[in-house]
Amino acid sequence: MTRTGRGTAIGEGVTWTARWSLRLIAAGAGIVVLWLLIAQLWSIVFPVLLAVIIATLLWPPTAWLRRHRFPPALAAATSLIGALVVVGGLVTLVGASVSGAIPQIAASVSGAVTAIQQWLKGPPLNLGQSQLDDVITQITTQIQRSISTISTSVLTGISGIASGLVTFVLALVLVFLFIKDGPRFLPWLRKVAGDGAGGHLSEVLRRIWVTLGSFIRTQAIVSLVDAVLIGGGLLIVGVPLALPLAVLTFLGGFIPIVGAVVAGALAVLVALVSNGFTAAVIILVVVLAVQQIEGNVLQPILQARSLGLHSAVVLLAVTAGSTLYGIAGAFLSVPAAAAAAVVLRYLGELIDARAGEAAGGPVPADDVPPAGAGPVDAGQAGAGPTGAGAADAGTADAVPSADTGRAEQP
Repeated sequence: MTRTGRGTAIGEGVTWTARWSLRLIAAGAGIVVLWLLIAQLWSIVFPVLLAVIIATLLWPPTAWLRRHRFPPALAAATSLIGALVVVGGLVTLVGASVSGAIPQIAASVSGAVTAIQQWLKGPPLNLGQSQLDDVITQITTQIQRSISTISTSVLTGISGIASGLVTFVLALVLVFLFIKDGPRFLPWLRKVAGDGAGGHLSEVLRRIWVTLGSFIRTQAIVSLVDAVLIGGGLLIVGVPLALPLAVLTFLGGFIPIVGAVVAGALAVLVALVSNGFTAAVIILVVVLAVQQIEGNVLQPILQARSLGLHSAVVLLAVTAGSTLYGIAGAFLSVPAAAAAAVVLRYLGELIDARAGEAAGGPVPADDVPPAGAGPVDAGQAGAGPTGAGAADAGTADAVPSADTGRAEQP
């Protein structure tokens, strides 16, 4: 047996480290360039990502309509219009509830301000009326001095609303196109990229599609349960704006961890202003109990198989997304992290398969990802609009399925 000297062993280790360092630097540079490109094209990337997420919700009814002999365009239009009608009805209902509760909220705020003034006048502060008037005058003066800044902020907000409307309209158009023509995408991709690379790309995109759809539907169920329980508690206590707060809780549920905390804090604040300290404590207990049920029962049971992400990863993803791109980043951060996890798992399967072949040992058939006979074969057609994998037009209408094999599990 030939023994290697220490100098040779150290040299081989340094060479190996240098080689991998250069590879990591090259990969990091590529990631940075891609990140900068996404930042420059965010006005295009964001509507596309938003449309893909919405399409995961609208694809099941669209697929059902297509199975009942609806033309693709008519099925997509029916699902999209139906969703818009439902959202419009909710917005109208919430708007009416808010407008009806504004006088009660205003009266409660006025009473709260008066109570605070009385408390400041009494012990231990014992502030006189003149001192309170001076404080109010200073606050009013500061607001008047900031009127230009407020006006600029209002104009910026109007510009942001206009940009948001354009983004929303573009996303709706993309949603219609995705759920109408989505089943043709993977066959086209495999034809362009070839059976080798096309098979891997098709499989990865199919798994991402299944994961996103599972995440959105699971999160919708969890958010609905939170909204119903917290909204019911608000109604029982008699807190105004119970319906808008319940809707806000439902929407906030799509931003894991952070959304639930913000929505719960707002519900407690409204209860404190409108109904007093006792009602606020009751609502706080309800919110904490619901969040405990969500975190310890619903999330582990419903999302264990859909994402497989640790809570720390979710929290860091939400923090990074909100820091970089605000509310939009917080909303998209968890789906993006789930998609990245799918890619890493797939690469891990490829590495395991290659390592098994190099070792000369048998490799289980289930552990070898498809490279040439990818998910677009007729036997696995139909994973969804972006992952349908239909080999021809006759199989393009299949409904997403979670039991077509191990490859669909995230």
